[in-house]
Amino acid sequence: MIIREKLEELEFHNLSPYATYSRNSRGRDREEEQCDIRPVFQRDRDRILHSKAFRRLKDKTQVFLAPEGDHYRTRMTHTLEVSQNARTIAKALRLNEDLVEAIALGHDLGHTPFGHAGERALNDVCPLGFVHSEQSVRTVEVLEKDGQGLNLTWEVRDGIRNHQTALMPSTLEGKIVRISDKIAYIHHDMDDAIRAGILTDQDVPTSIGEVIGFSLSQRLDHFIHDIVINSMDQNDIKMSPPVEAAMKEMRAFMFERVYQNPVAKSEEKKAEDLIRTLYEYFYKHTEKLPGELFGLLDKGTPKEQIVCDFISAMSDRYAISLYEELYIPKSWMVI
Repeated sequence: MIIREKLEELEFHNLSPYATYSRNSRGRDREEEQCDIRPVFQRDRDRILHSKAFRRLKDKTQVFLAPEGDHYRTRMTHTLEVSQNARTIAKALRLNEDLVEAIALGHDLGHTPFGHAGERALNDVCPLGFVHSEQSVRTVEVLEKDGQGLNLTWEVRDGIRNHQTALMPSTLEGKIVRISDKIAYIHHDMDDAIRAGILTDQDVPTSIGEVIGFSLSQRLDHFIHDIVINSMDQNDIKMSPPVEAAMKEMRAFMFERVYQNPVAKSEEKKAEDLIRTLYEYFYKHTEKLPGELFGLLDKGTPKEQIVCDFISAMSDRYAISLYEELYIPKSWMVI
């Protein structure tokens, strides 16, 4: 028996009956030879980790735009924290950690520069609309590897597509990532807001603190324990009603005090204008798009989508640099 088959057999004997077993995957869009060492979801995790889209996350905004300091979260550190929270829950519930990690590492691959400000701008200016979860799926299906895509399994793509609040993944592993995403950003955005002097731990309403704790570490620990306790031996991933209510109250508090804070968000209007301007420029000048995108035009992909593909893939730094190159005059010099 080859190593992969042994690992698949271990999954069958050791994981929960509610887990998603690698050998039962619905497969890939394009059939390919199995790896002799790695089960399919581990292989997907590796493909995402080595992708260009994953590496670009290090220079994409999480919440604070171009913060002065080394310790504020980026889209990559957010992704890693989602992955860690999700793996902790999956291990405790005996679910498939490889699947959880692959979904977590891939869930924001299609996110725009400048965080949700960039997403709003593309959604406003593009008549097709723009949603980062759908763009993440498009990234792994179409855009990576010069148009070949990563050919991930159905389960991983389903988890990536459905990680946002209004949607629901088909696997328990996808549901873990969905809830871990919310836990991660509530936790680390609060931490960053404290670091920025916008909030203190004492600002958290007593009604929240009495349920899930008055410090960052207490709240994260409480969230994870509550999910594990209430999901154990269940065909669902859920919180207790009091903790779920406290999480929603905490999220509303963060929207009021951080996500809509005029100090924290003072530069977002500029970022939105920058994204809209780049979209309009490249819509008019498609000949200046990267060569690998022309193949999509030839296949009939709408021009609006291809411009979104180009802009959403940018890092903050590249988007600013490109805008300066196109619109900021340079000093004249004799060559």
